Formats: sequence, C-alpha cells, structure tokens
Amino acid sequence: MVTLQLRQLDVPPGQRILLHEVSWAEFEAILEELGDHRSTRLAYDHGLLELMAPLPEHEYFKETISDAVKDISEELAIDYESYGSTTWRKQAKQAGIEPDNCFYFQNEALVRGKLTFDLSQDPPPDLALEIDLTSKSLNRFPIYARLGIPEIWAYDQGQLTVYLLQADEYQPSPKSRVFSSLNVQELPSLIEAHRDQGRLAVRRAVREWVRGQDHDSSI
Repeated sequence: MVTLQLRQLDVPPGQRILLHEVSWAEFEAILEELGDHRSTRLAYDHGLLELMAPLPEHEYFKETISDAVKDISEELAIDYESYGSTTWRKQAKQAGIEPDNCFYFQNEALVRGKLTFDLSQDPPPDLALEIDLTSKSLNRFPIYARLGIPEIWAYDQGQLTVYLLQADEYQPSPKSRVFSSLNVQELPSLIEAHRDQGRLAVRRAVREWVRGQDHDSSI
C-alpha cells in the first residue's frame, strides 16, 4: 500500500481530484494538514472527497459577484457578514463544503464578529456562492442541503441561477430571499457590460443599478 502526503498532490488550475472511501477522521486530518493558506477547495460527501483548484476566470467572477453582494447590501442598508471559503461541516450529516463565498443576512446578528463556528450550535450561512458548478465532480447541492444553507447563487457560463432550499432540496427561483426586490439574475450581464472598464466601474454600475430599482420588498 502506497501512502501519499496530501501536499504531494498537485492539482493544476481548473482540475480536480476525487478521493474515495475517506473517513470523517481522515477528512478532518486532511483539513488540518492542508491548512487555510491554499488554493484548493474541498467538498466532502459520505466518504467522497473532492479537491479542486480554480482557474483565474473562476476567481474573477467569485470576487466580482461577491463584491456585488456587498455593494447591494450597503445600498439597501442591510447588515451582513462574509466568511469567504470557510469550511462548513457536520459530522452527523457526513457533509463538508467550502463555498466560493458565503454570507449571513437574516442571521447576521447571531454571528456578528464571530471567528469560530460550530454548526451544531450556530446557524449556517444564509447565502452561498458557487462558481462553475459544471467543473466540479461532486453534486454539491445535497451537501449544502444537509448543512441547512437556505439559498445558493450558482454562476455558470454567464448565467446566475438562484436556488432556494425547499423540503430538503434546492429548487430554482426567480427571486432571491436575501434581495427579494431585485432581479439578481441581471448581475452577470451588468458585470460583462463594464468588465473591460475595470473593477471600480463594475462596482459603480452595480450600485447605480440598485438605486434604479423599486425596493418595495427586501429582508
């Protein structure tokens, strides 16, 4: 039997490795060995462990859509917390995931300023962001569902789809629970229209777009 150290595994950008029959204890040990300062993202589902290294395009849209979420929140005066690619996990559910970004809105007051989390006691994030789902081997939705994350924004090939958790399954929705007054599916085209003008231009455009909407309903 050949034993490899995880640091020996080189995952090229845009590629992924799927490991089978990984116990929960091994998953925890892998998280500790790899540490927080790494480019790979992990997902764990009942013994299957995926390691994925994102491409620059992936990271661009992760950052740009994350900035849009923050800018919208500030324009609507909605308190939020952002926890990036934090590893969320529940041993009882045999589920672990590192989203591209995640946010608290409805439960922001319950986690304000927190630096450590235990999902057996703390609420999960209210919104998770996933970029390029088609590039990932594991179906991440069942993992998110078992962790109880109520909303996912999935960006893939120029489209942003909102999924809401309903009866333990995610269903596409025309509206976001977080920003119910906005058609957030318009964000990719807004970003694309200003991308070659730079990040500040994109952020200004998002803020102007929010100001031009009818905000009769938001959280």
